[in-house]
Amino acid sequence: MVHQYIERVVDLTEREANQIYNLTIEEARTHVLTGEPDAVRGIQGSFALIAREGKTVRMARSLDRPMRYFLAKRTEGPVLIVAHRIDAIYDWLKSEGLEWQFNPSYTRMVPAHYIVEIQLIGCPDPDPLYTRFFTPVSSSLPTNLDEIGKTYIRALAKEISQWLKHVPENEPIGVCFSGGIDSGSVFLTTYYVMQRLGMSPGRLKAFVLDLGRGPDVEQARAFLDTLGLTLFLEPIDADPASLNTEETIRIVEDYKSLDVESATMAVALCRGIRERYPEWKYLLDGDGGDENLKDYPIEENPELTIRSVVNNQMLYQEGWGVGKIKHSLTYSGGLSRSYTRTYAPAHHFGFSGFSPYTRPDVIAVAEAVPFIKLTDYSVERLYELKGEIVGHGVEAVTGMKMPVFPKRRFQHGAIPVDALRTRLPMREAEYRKQFLSMYL
Repeated sequence: MVHQYIERVVDLTEREANQIYNLTIEEARTHVLTGEPDAVRGIQGSFALIAREGKTVRMARSLDRPMRYFLAKRTEGPVLIVAHRIDAIYDWLKSEGLEWQFNPSYTRMVPAHYIVEIQLIGCPDPDPLYTRFFTPVSSSLPTNLDEIGKTYIRALAKEISQWLKHVPENEPIGVCFSGGIDSGSVFLTTYYVMQRLGMSPGRLKAFVLDLGRGPDVEQARAFLDTLGLTLFLEPIDADPASLNTEETIRIVEDYKSLDVESATMAVALCRGIRERYPEWKYLLDGDGGDENLKDYPIEENPELTIRSVVNNQMLYQEGWGVGKIKHSLTYSGGLSRSYTRTYAPAHHFGFSGFSPYTRPDVIAVAEAVPFIKLTDYSVERLYELKGEIVGHGVEAVTGMKMPVFPKRRFQHGAIPVDALRTRLPMREAEYRKQFLSMYL
């Protein structure tokens, strides 16, 4: 007698968390099921989708929505569990008496911008197949910074406009704000778009985290005061003693030091907003802006050079890329991995977040910037570009001259660096140990 495998798929992704503008969920799943890149690229909005036909399962997600899977064994056949979170997969396995198969490193992250195809044919499991559905054209824009900035911020405004039209008209809207280039441009563009759409800007607030003596509060106030918009500023005070990396690691399910630090600030900010406004739902942020315009200190990463940064497509968004030795199957790479620092805290506290700089049409403009021609491989020139591009663009599109301050990480703006090190002194190895202790 020939045994016939009975495969099973358990979809624990949250259907209501998808924000798809042009299709129903079922229509979008049909697009994913085709496996055709153009069909999936045509899904507008934010999504994490799974579709199945027989033994073939295909999954795809946008950059701003984590998606994980785990393949477990049963006597009757394999079971594929798909969820946003590792702990959701673990809890389901426990409910089925299969937790003995689990190890967090056995889970897999669907990499952003790829269709992942799995065949449920039993043991041994074949490798998944990856098909890229988002392939922007590199260096196709002219070197004129005014034109680049205008094109970039127009794309940003279009995404914000599309999102705002799907927010109920009575709902307030918050921007996670520091007065930096990314959050500043998102706030000003949102303010501009709301007015253009006939929406009341009175619904808008700029939330800045204040852990005491952090430079972001004064920067945020100076930014808005320059434009006569200080009335929108709302500091969210938090006690530095409340910072808890163990809580952060449980929420974000990762251990990278910089991401844990940033996420700890996000937890403090989201908690503070939630305590002050129990019913608040919608938040925007500037996450993805640094990645788009390659604005990270190269000297802090010994693996990087100016040439690797400007020559590798979407390096900061996707890491070294699928199929490369340094690509992590468990975590993916780049912002595709680290976006949990933003998504997970907001989701944990019941917010619906939106990061317009992570949208493909905005990334496509950034990838079209001719970085090599504009920098001639000068690190200093690369660091200058972001402020110039975004500043030119915001003024061209909104008519407002945006203040541009030097780059500063979220965790360094909410609290002085020396105080941060007192509260968060641990290193990655210790964070990793904390994370693994939740399961092992």
